Amino acid sequence: MIQAKRDLLSALGDALRQVAPEAAAAGTLPAPVFEAPKQAAHGDLAVTAAMQLAKPLKKNPRELATALVAALEAQPAVQQWVMLPIEIAGPGFINLRLQPAAKQSVVADVFQAGDQFGWQPANAHKVLVEFVSANPTGPLHVGHGRQGALGDALCNLFETQGQQVTREFYYNDAGVQIATLAASTQARLKGLKPGDAEWPESAYNGDYIADIAADFLAKKTVKADDREFTASGDVNDLDGIRQFAVAYLRHEQDLDLKAFGVRFDNYYLESSLYSSGRVEAAVQKLKDAGKTFEEGGALWLRSTDYGDDKDRVMRKSDGGYTYFVPDVAYHIAKWERGFGQCVNIQGSDHHGTIARVRAGLQAAGVGIPQGWPDYVLHKMVTVMKDGEEVKISKRAGSYVTLRDLIEWTSKDAVRFFLISRKADTEFTFDVDLALKQNDENPVFYVQYAHARIHSVRAQYVEKAGGDLGALAQARLELLAAPTELALMSKLAEFPDMLTSAALGLAPHDVAFYLRDLASAFHSYYAAERFLVDDVELGRARVALLTATAQVLRSGLALLGVSAPEKM
Repeated sequence: MIQAKRDLLSALGDALRQVAPEAAAAGTLPAPVFEAPKQAAHGDLAVTAAMQLAKPLKKNPRELATALVAALEAQPAVQQWVMLPIEIAGPGFINLRLQPAAKQSVVADVFQAGDQFGWQPANAHKVLVEFVSANPTGPLHVGHGRQGALGDALCNLFETQGQQVTREFYYNDAGVQIATLAASTQARLKGLKPGDAEWPESAYNGDYIADIAADFLAKKTVKADDREFTASGDVNDLDGIRQFAVAYLRHEQDLDLKAFGVRFDNYYLESSLYSSGRVEAAVQKLKDAGKTFEEGGALWLRSTDYGDDKDRVMRKSDGGYTYFVPDVAYHIAKWERGFGQCVNIQGSDHHGTIARVRAGLQAAGVGIPQGWPDYVLHKMVTVMKDGEEVKISKRAGSYVTLRDLIEWTSKDAVRFFLISRKADTEFTFDVDLALKQNDENPVFYVQYAHARIHSVRAQYVEKAGGDLGALAQARLELLAAPTELALMSKLAEFPDMLTSAALGLAPHDVAFYLRDLASAFHSYYAAERFLVDDVELGRARVALLTATAQVLRSGLALLGVSAPEKM
């Protein structure tokens, strides 16, 4: 079906140039594009070009559609792949119904491409995705988990489009939060605990602080992916306590991320922006560009010149920089590292920083385009367990951790659930639902489809004497049942879905697609038999199932979810 679509797009382009030569000459001809009809009964592909051309050409859209249909029906590719005559609906919608052969060919496409089905050739486009980026002050919470699921799946999607992807984790190992971490650990080392009169009011209260203190006293060595430190055991060594606590919690984060199936290519320290002089250099660029002014003892950025609602303080009267200034320096560094596209995945509470960071990048005058970088902002996750909201964790003291969710359910459930809704919608993670083994549980529903297929494949070999190695030679023209055609149509959507999801920064589209594909399979499973007396029909049906299993497996892999063969 991939070849059929290519042929038909080329035919549509030829037909458009034939019907509207003046638009083609002026360069205003709409690109040949097929859309999905809103209702399956209307056909397989829809063309809206007649309505797009009607106004600029000052012609009736229905008349244009009639002319376009005549041009289409004369195209050899349309005669080969489309059921004629072509229908016109409403004010000028053109609906195409594909020949069964066009749909059947997708099975061969999947067999040929394997786990690369739907992938685009490698290209030179470099993209950096920054996500999780949690300061090492405590265990990762469910919000970090949502970022991890979104970021990793988005990176996987970019890779299907042939792009060169770098996964980056940005964090601060200095500053107020880290000082609080060190002070909290030192208080534990001195025998204090939450509730004691001398316990610092701003201290972190989770049990993990006591664990850090115990290992520091034991002079242990902790090793994270990006740092290693050995404790001195000296309760008065505050800088050593700070460095040990940071390394300890980075190690804990690494354990959580590994359990979650998330990896990073690079770690970037906020403190390095200061030590390397990048923050001062960024500020100087803004000054040299004439985009700053002094007022009230503070240095301001004229961010209103770039669409912000008010000018922003860069350097406070006490000499300290506001938090968006290192962000500007960091993103200049990203640009200078050669990343034409950067995506930041953050909580929705960061929404207010977008305008000022982009304003700073534009004002710096280093060639960064407007609207750069891209942002994916996610909303909060509420956790429900035993019918009640869970707000705290013994481990963390004040919130539910990512590790809690994984231990209560599974890595697969957490990954699928946290990506099963659009990032900008609030999400309730229902632990009880994640444990159900029925079609109410979306991850079970999809995984069960894959396991069911492997059960049929095993029976095909054991009971019917079938040869799985001969499936690629199946007579696909025998796949003509309505549920078979529907399933093949859904398989054929996979490549375009990947491209659209990557362009739209929408990894949740993969979860939506997998549920639809699983539904199409389960309907097929309920409607037809696979171990049939007709050898050729049986082989063709098992070939279709095998192609479906491959796409299920590929889609689940993009989300970091396993595809079990038995359940």
